[in-house]
Amino acid sequence: MHKAGPVTILLAEDDPAHAEIVSRNLSIFCAQTRIAHVEDGQAALDYLFHKGPYANRIISPRPAVILLDLRLPKVDGLELLRRKKTDAELAKIPAVVLSTSRAGSDVAAAYAHGAASYLVKPENFKDFSSLMEAFCSYWLAWNTFPAEENISAENHEYPYR
Repeated sequence: MHKAGPVTILLAEDDPAHAEIVSRNLSIFCAQTRIAHVEDGQAALDYLFHKGPYANRIISPRPAVILLDLRLPKVDGLELLRRKKTDAELAKIPAVVLSTSRAGSDVAAAYAHGAASYLVKPENFKDFSSLMEAFCSYWLAWNTFPAEENISAENHEYPYR
């Protein structure tokens, strides 16, 4: 089970309608979550690397999970995955691609760049809600993260701060 207390989900989504649907469903199905929404890949990188408006680690805590659209402005989702993978601490944060694309090449590229999962956005609201409920159940209720008390200051294996 996830750690006690609020869990941050970084949502990198440029489509306002999709962001609203995801945010509403996460607030319903993911108890005690905080959604940090960014609209482009550069903002997501700034958030992850604590740069610019996201420099304060208390206001912008590390996410437990990243929900990532592939087609983002400024820096696309694949490039974000590639850059995240180069940082030992960030590489341990699961990134779940949430895309409209069903293209095999997009799926393969996402996994090759370090995606933990690839979800295709359903076309209707009911199915989208069901997908978000399943996402919350898996990643925040059933998935087991390392216990903070088992991680020493020298051993930076626990990525969810």
